[in-house]
Amino acid sequence: MDLGLANKVVIITGAGKGMGPEITKSFCYEGSLVSVLGRDLSALEILKEKYPEYRDSISLFSCDVTKADDCDRAVAEVVSKHGQVDVLVNVAGGTGPVGIPAWETSPEAFEEIVRLNMAGCFHMMRAVLPPMIARHYGKIVNVGGTFGMHGRAGRMAYSASKWGLRGITKSTAIEAGPHNINVNIVAPGMVDGPRFRTKVMPGMAAARGITEEQAIDEHASEYALRRISQAQDVANACMFLASDVSRQITGVDLPVDGGWAAL
Repeated sequence: MDLGLANKVVIITGAGKGMGPEITKSFCYEGSLVSVLGRDLSALEILKEKYPEYRDSISLFSCDVTKADDCDRAVAEVVSKHGQVDVLVNVAGGTGPVGIPAWETSPEAFEEIVRLNMAGCFHMMRAVLPPMIARHYGKIVNVGGTFGMHGRAGRMAYSASKWGLRGITKSTAIEAGPHNINVNIVAPGMVDGPRFRTKVMPGMAAARGITEEQAIDEHASEYALRRISQAQDVANACMFLASDVSRQITGVDLPVDGGWAAL
């Protein structure tokens, strides 16, 4: 199926880490013109080295998503270069305190993760919506998390930030709908990758007194599909919601978690 993403102007935040590179590559593969935004341009430049075949499809823009003025400026620069913005994919985010109960979470740590995971997405949405409204077209995909759909012990601040992002997404979907703008949220569960392999699973294995492979198998057993999500799974969901194939879908949470949220 042709998703119709060729020559679409796509802004992606958080492109340099975690799921970001795979999401960026996937949009480039579809023929999109991808603008990646981040605080560290040298880290983003690595994307062009990693995917040389897409070097001409990727443009880099400096932006700290926690600063509204930065987001306004960066989006204006993208519009100046490409003439429009068709798609925004908000990937940038953080994990916040891990394994710390609510009463031991510092106000500073709480505010920091809320500012990044909630305000960062809000600032970017606020910046892209006026040019999208002017063209009566746009797709916004926010990357949340399944802990924003279920409470999680030791992850209160992160859960709060992702739960709040769901509210931002759903309310904006209602407001932007009359302007032919879709706003949705992709909620990954645990995604295989460096952090999963070098931090999460070793920690689980040590705590349970089992091997890392046993920890992975035990983790996968929590999911209906009995397998861990890959970054490409998340990228596929983002592309679907960014395309006109999903034109009648807005304001939804789409878990990409192998069925964890459903259990």
